[in-house]
Amino acid sequence: MRRVVSLVPSLTEAVAATDPGLLVGATDWCTHPAGLAVERIGGTKNPDVGRIAALAPDLVLANDEENRRPDLDALRAAGVPVWVTDIRTLEQALTSLHRLLTLGCGLARPPWLDAAEAAWAGLPPTAHPIRAIVPIWRRPWMVLGSDTFAGDLLRRLGVELIHASHPDRYPAVPLPELLAAGAELVVLPDEPYRFTAEDGPEAFPGIPAALVDGRHLTWYGPSLTQAPTVLAAQLARRTPG
Repeated sequence: MRRVVSLVPSLTEAVAATDPGLLVGATDWCTHPAGLAVERIGGTKNPDVGRIAALAPDLVLANDEENRRPDLDALRAAGVPVWVTDIRTLEQALTSLHRLLTLGCGLARPPWLDAAEAAWAGLPPTAHPIRAIVPIWRRPWMVLGSDTFAGDLLRRLGVELIHASHPDRYPAVPLPELLAAGAELVVLPDEPYRFTAEDGPEAFPGIPAALVDGRHLTWYGPSLTQAPTVLAAQLARRTPG
């Protein structure tokens, strides 16, 4: 049986949902599934390379955006194979998960991956998309821009990102510019910044806000099976502006 260390919370969940016996290590941020009993090897941005190498993994799972290249280079220099994902769209996520699980981990294609494809394929078209800004951080304010996985999911749910044509993927935009952008909705996920009903909506008076689950918006794994239903309900349950 192969030994796998995951540096990406969503990939930890994906492997555990398919064959949890493969996982021997995961980051401190890998919270799903609950109670996962593996060696914790630090954070996504500061993994303990020596501890990972000592686990003698056959494969380390990483993400181009979530993990730092020097850490991945150090793992490779230590003789540890590293599989790096680079996900910008739903199609890329589904294809990448299939390849990672079947080729990288040597597993059979899991039923949950078929369920995720079916869940997103069954969405009805949206006649009138709602124009929205999607902050992911404050102090400074940063929003979803172009070419992001979360933006692609929101587009499929009828949300038109105002900053989708911005040259940056996660541009920093001053709050006065956000307020003047003509948004009909502010979408506030609970990660990476933990927006709440008391921390976020108050900055956008007059604009309805929707608090959404960051795991269903940004993780690519088993959460994709419920994501269309969960996100659609949360987008509809908006606070008045």
